[in-house]
Amino acid sequence: MHDAILAACRRWPDKTAIVDSSSSPARRLTYAEYGETVERMARGLVSAGVRPGERVAIFLYNSWEFCAAYHAATLAGAVPTPMNPSYRDREVHYQLENSGAAVLISDGPLVGGVDRSGLALRRVYTVRSSAPGALPISELLATSPAKLPQPVASPAETLAALPYSSGTTGLPKGVELTHANLVTNVYQFMAPGEMATYTESDTALCVLPLYHIYGLNVVLNPILMMGATLLLMPRFDLPRLIGLLRDERPTFLPLVPPLMNALCQAAEQGAFPLDHSVRYVKSGAAPLPPEMAKRFTSLTGIKVRQGYGMTEAAPVTHIGRIEPEFYRPETIGAPVALTDCRIVREDGSDAGVGEAGELVMRGPQFMRGYWRAPQATAAALRDGWYWSGDVACVDGEGNYRIVDRRKEMIKVKGFPVSPVEVESVLMEHPAVRDCGIVGRPDDEAGELPCAFVVLREDGTGSDKTRAELRDHVGQRLARYKQPHQITFVASIPRTPSGKILRRELRKLL
Repeated sequence: MHDAILAACRRWPDKTAIVDSSSSPARRLTYAEYGETVERMARGLVSAGVRPGERVAIFLYNSWEFCAAYHAATLAGAVPTPMNPSYRDREVHYQLENSGAAVLISDGPLVGGVDRSGLALRRVYTVRSSAPGALPISELLATSPAKLPQPVASPAETLAALPYSSGTTGLPKGVELTHANLVTNVYQFMAPGEMATYTESDTALCVLPLYHIYGLNVVLNPILMMGATLLLMPRFDLPRLIGLLRDERPTFLPLVPPLMNALCQAAEQGAFPLDHSVRYVKSGAAPLPPEMAKRFTSLTGIKVRQGYGMTEAAPVTHIGRIEPEFYRPETIGAPVALTDCRIVREDGSDAGVGEAGELVMRGPQFMRGYWRAPQATAAALRDGWYWSGDVACVDGEGNYRIVDRRKEMIKVKGFPVSPVEVESVLMEHPAVRDCGIVGRPDDEAGELPCAFVVLREDGTGSDKTRAELRDHVGQRLARYKQPHQITFVASIPRTPSGKILRRELRKLL
């Protein structure tokens, strides 16, 4: 991966690679400056004693320092393990301990209170603010005569990232992604007829967290490989995002459904700029209600390309098209190049067109395995196929649709109820800003669907509103899919990638 990035730095030396809006004024790095920074930091890591294969933890918000630390770590032969900057001390300690990280690159406010006892950490570096026991990042950027290591294994065997899965069930697991996984996947979704729309003239506005595989290998790596410009926001701030749409004129906007919903609401209020330069947006990481895609396009004039993937696939396995004759925003599209898919029934046989079953895939982008978790690896990777746990179906055109997570299906008197299906219908109601569905155990029915709803205006809700929402669902879906209980809440708990934390909703029951 670092070879691909450094090749771009040599090809477009004077072009702007990164605009970091977290600085004031924004920090702008040319490709030549970025390449030099990556190489100096890599030599700094080698000089600091980092050995090939050791893990370098990156615990930062979106910033030029995150980008440079990631590419420098792999250039130094190390394995970067990016961390969620919203993690609390216990979560930070778990990933550092589980990964066995030798070096941590972070910042004072994030790492200052972290308990580092019992960890393998030898050094901690901070990028902008100091912290007790930490060294400034300037020490890694100082001129060093250290020689960069030569690869000792093939790109298919050498790890280039150790991201941790979002952990919606159990503890997060490290996902072993090789250089071949990451580089191949970029070319898979950039192939002619797939995305094929990143060019050196593009600017991508990235508010998605770079520690997440969506931000890392759908935005950061491909944008820099193609000679485009990466415009970074450290976190979602709607007024700031709209200001950047006006001032920096980005052409591509990667999103998750909650962010798209926020932009829809901004457009309805007249806040979304009509003279934007965005050619299209991509939605991923969580199911996109079809009505939301249509609503977004009608309000902004921007087409939505939905994609699908997972950390284990580096991450893209499917992507939709935006050409008029192929535009199907209600689907995740067709598999990317070199990706085989099966829809498997519960009895193990392959399902037919339009029939639901578990989505099973294989391709060169799939992980080597889970870090130090052989049983989990064996359960997910069987005879070369990755078992996704997602229920899907495929239509006659070869476009796939995700029905739901198998483990999240609610069984009402033996009938399966998809939380995503009910959520999509609830989101169509004008009073609903956000929602989440979970099942509640019931002696008679087995389970009953229960809804948690965030209202647009009346945050407290009423029995009348509850009745309207139940009727709204009942008119559009089978009656047994109606929410048995509706609770009004201020927000729906989600992972940073936009997935609903259903275990948190179940606690509220």
